[in-house]
Amino acid sequence: MGRKRAVKRGVKRAPATKTVRLLKLAHARSGDKGDTANVGLIALKPAYYPILRQTVTAARVARHFHGLIRGPVERFELPNLCALNFLLHGALGGGGTLSLKTDAQGKVYSTALLRLEVPVPRDLDVD
Repeated sequence: MGRKRAVKRGVKRAPATKTVRLLKLAHARSGDKGDTANVGLIALKPAYYPILRQTVTAARVARHFHGLIRGPVERFELPNLCALNFLLHGALGGGGTLSLKTDAQGKVYSTALLRLEVPVPRDLDVD
């Protein structure tokens, strides 16, 4: 017969993860090429790169910028730099001199991406 585990009622286990902003794990740079914003996300420590790879997907970035970009998001991995690069297509209102956006070169996208919250192991020291 299988062993039964004793369950204590009323005792809650601490979750295995906590949520932090990407700002605690990475820094970012952004720029433009036509109507596409280019955002580089670089891990602050090599140990943070696997977390970035797992949690910061193209789909997640697209949801984060929902309503601000018109096209797809592409993700490129740069493991030798512990970095990810994202192309946000249709993000700049035509880009450069064609755009009526305040930030026609997409510089604010890096700061905005660092506000994304991601799960990390509870015992990870990120402060």
